[in-house]
Amino acid sequence: MNDRKLRRKVRLSYAISTVSIAMVLFLLGSASYLILSLMNAADRMRESVAVHVMLHDMDDDVREAVGRRLTAMDDVKEITFVSKDDAVRDFIEYAGDDFTEFLDFNPLPDSFEVRLRADGDRDALRGFERTVGAWTEVREVVYQRAVAEQIGANLTKFRFVLLVFGFMLMLISIILLNNMIRVSIYSKRYLISTMKLVGADRRFILRPFLASSVRQGIYAALMASVMFVLLVAGIGEGMPEIRYIGERTQLLWIIGGMFVMGMLISVAFTMPAVDKFVRMRTNAVHLY
Repeated sequence: MNDRKLRRKVRLSYAISTVSIAMVLFLLGSASYLILSLMNAADRMRESVAVHVMLHDMDDDVREAVGRRLTAMDDVKEITFVSKDDAVRDFIEYAGDDFTEFLDFNPLPDSFEVRLRADGDRDALRGFERTVGAWTEVREVVYQRAVAEQIGANLTKFRFVLLVFGFMLMLISIILLNNMIRVSIYSKRYLISTMKLVGADRRFILRPFLASSVRQGIYAALMASVMFVLLVAGIGEGMPEIRYIGERTQLLWIIGGMFVMGMLISVAFTMPAVDKFVRMRTNAVHLY
């Protein structure tokens, strides 16, 4: 009878520990998804800053050569040519007035609208302005400096806050997992004591516990992955405007990270917890 109660107690502790690990992994995966989504949105905001490269009057061949030089630059993501006629139409659509009726000519130059990559440093925009502005074919480089500098400063602070948040969440999760696994091993302390009494050595005792911890990590990761996929699907259906726009491989990396963390953390925390009771004197187990 006592053996049945002990087995039920051990199974219940194992199940509770597995569910607890799954919830922590789900929390970490969801937080990673949120952080990646916010960082992706921040990158899109940075790439939304348009830089206008105003050109002197030149032949089509020279203009195309300037476009190729811009495209070849490492910090440039994409360029769009805007002719002077297109610029007039855009201005009329924006302002509602056709100024060419009074001037009898179009003073706006041909230009390239350039968008820089988000992975560049804060000085990439200024460096681009200095470099391209020195070209003889370029009249001037125009962009909203105050807006660009404010975005850069805010994104730096934003990323720092996200990294601190992610680190703190990771630390808290590891502490919680450590306590959960210790409680699970604590419920098996008499089993460890019995194995010692029949002559089992440390390696023999550790082997089944480590194998069980690996399975527990896999089961927990499976549960967490199912909840995570349902969460992502729910966000995509209910709030598509804030859905994380990224490659599926990035979501697979998050799910794969859950499995790796589930197994590594389970093994890493199970080993010292079991080893503590292995080294403990048999007559002191009931006092712990």
